[in-house]
Amino acid sequence: MKNYQTVVPIATPTAQRHATGLHLIGDLYGCLCDSRLMLDAQYLENFCKERVAAAGLTTVGALFHGFGEGGGVTGAVVLAESHLAIHTWPESGYVTLDVYVCNYTENNRPKAQKLFDDLLAAFNPNDPHLHSVDRA
Repeated sequence: MKNYQTVVPIATPTAQRHATGLHLIGDLYGCLCDSRLMLDAQYLENFCKERVAAAGLTTVGALFHGFGEGGGVTGAVVLAESHLAIHTWPESGYVTLDVYVCNYTENNRPKAQKLFDDLLAAFNPNDPHLHSVDRA
């Protein structure tokens, strides 16, 4: 007996897309910063949530994890507008930074840029590799 699934086609939008977004990506090499940003999960989480609020974005949840004595931190802040993800490698002075916002109800690009710039300044990399991607 064959199992058939019904496939419902999804209409291709013909109008202008409303859920455009901005995705800011950074590979931050040679970071010279407060060591708590690289090593302390709770400190980094609080710092990121403060920067999110200062940028005018909305935190809806967060999860940060430290990898023990001398280890780095991985974390994410879920935003009403999308997300912030960050990962640290203190032994290498390296951080990856990812800020993505959607612009469904308003243009959040300046807020995303402020958040990204604030974090970039805090980590103070001597060799930042930065990318900006327009989404949708």
